[in-house]
Amino acid sequence: MHHLVELAEKCGDLPGSFFRFQVVELWVFGELLDVPKDLEVIEVALVTDLPVDEVPWLSEPVGAEHWANSTRVSRNPIDALWRSKDAPVWNHRIERPALVWSAADGINEEALVAVSDGTGELVRTAAPAPEELRKRLEDELAVSLQALHKANQDYTDRRWSPGKLTPYSDALWRTTTGYLDLLDVLN
Repeated sequence: MHHLVELAEKCGDLPGSFFRFQVVELWVFGELLDVPKDLEVIEVALVTDLPVDEVPWLSEPVGAEHWANSTRVSRNPIDALWRSKDAPVWNHRIERPALVWSAADGINEEALVAVSDGTGELVRTAAPAPEELRKRLEDELAVSLQALHKANQDYTDRRWSPGKLTPYSDALWRTTTGYLDLLDVLN
């Protein structure tokens, strides 16, 4: 719990113009919302002010590594998934999340208390209908395919150029992983 509280506090403390994007919401999902127990990792969704096509499933927006270092996400047992404010935060993996911080309202104390007490069920979002979930996944798959084409082209363009190739190969790997994950779920 202390990692989640610390992250919520840091989300509110970061200067507005320091990063290429802003995190506008912090959601928690997964086992932390179940009965209290020790966990190896907590799962959070970080919603950015970026458009959907800049945050395809399982990818990281440009500057995410710097943001994660500034907030200690990269050094704490936190599995952060990036999302866009222009689409629902939930999908097949982010099931019934609970909002713990937003730029508009700050820290959601009620949610933090519920998660800490083991009553996270009370602050979770409702589950989508099966057809709503399928439509959401189809929309994400289309975004992921477009991002996969772009990441592949970026990698191809830089393949034999001087300089580090790692940022482009990592972006291609993340985008491919997200696309294949969505494709597997839909099939």
